[in-house]
Amino acid sequence: MNSSRELHNRAVQMLLIGTMAWGVSFPVMKTAGLVMSKATPETSTWFHAALLMSARFGFAGLVLILLNWRSLTQFTRLEIQHGVGLGLFGGAGILFQMDGLAYTHASTSAFLTQGYVLVIPWIVALRDRHPPRWNVLASSALMLVGAAILTEFDFNTMKLGRGEIETLIGSALFTGQILWLERPVYAANNTQRFSIVMFVTMAAVMLPVALLTMRTPHNLWLAISAPGMPLFITILVLICTLVAYMLMNHWQKHVGANEAGIIYGAEPIFALGFALFLPGFFSAWAGVSYTNESLTRPVIIGGAIILAAIVLVQLNFQKRLPTPSKN
Repeated sequence: MNSSRELHNRAVQMLLIGTMAWGVSFPVMKTAGLVMSKATPETSTWFHAALLMSARFGFAGLVLILLNWRSLTQFTRLEIQHGVGLGLFGGAGILFQMDGLAYTHASTSAFLTQGYVLVIPWIVALRDRHPPRWNVLASSALMLVGAAILTEFDFNTMKLGRGEIETLIGSALFTGQILWLERPVYAANNTQRFSIVMFVTMAAVMLPVALLTMRTPHNLWLAISAPGMPLFITILVLICTLVAYMLMNHWQKHVGANEAGIIYGAEPIFALGFALFLPGFFSAWAGVSYTNESLTRPVIIGGAIILAAIVLVQLNFQKRLPTPSKN
């Protein structure tokens, strides 16, 4: 096995681990939202989500700063640009996704968020001036079919209202984040340093929303210090942010945006897998009502199709050559 194939396979494995770490965030954030609603019932879910994301990315940035304090004077202009771009795309995407979720079904949100798998191949094709490979297009279609089955998406109830439009905007921003990450001009950037900028930027995007939606400053402390919250924030920071995003930021360049988009589409599988047993543990710890999910036929069939899409996109692998583009 040549070194290019070995590096590619290693990158796929690392991105799958990162995607699995993202999957942990769904039951954790759901439980944390219930806890904060119980602690501050007068505040909105918008406040809870923005505050939780501010803490998640703010503390993650702080951890990286402490681990890399010797190199804080070595930031380059390109590393700052890289991190700010990723933070703006990611932070704004999460904001639109969160607000859209309040106006549409969770299954609709989960399905529409996967829309980037259809968009990325054509953007990459225009950028590289080369048509998408057949297996990339087939994998993208399989991914959407699998996501539709997994989330039990109902096309008969589909409408294009505020929630759906905001979810699509969020998906477009996530597309921008995936593509921005692998721009050739940023290839030599230090992962640790541009990730610090990324996390701080995302926290800066979220914090004003939390401050604008709180009723009183005391809401901040009540929500963050509620029973179980230190544990949930720790899990979000260490596993769902530092592990997940650092793996993505380091390894995605070795597979490319097309393949990465398909791999990230496995997130609902991991999320539902963790939701089979974590909610019961978390709810008992925090004193809220959140029951475990059940393993259903749509979950099994949809998950199998998504896994097939990930396998299919591995076919006809060729060594990725550096693109001459500098944009």
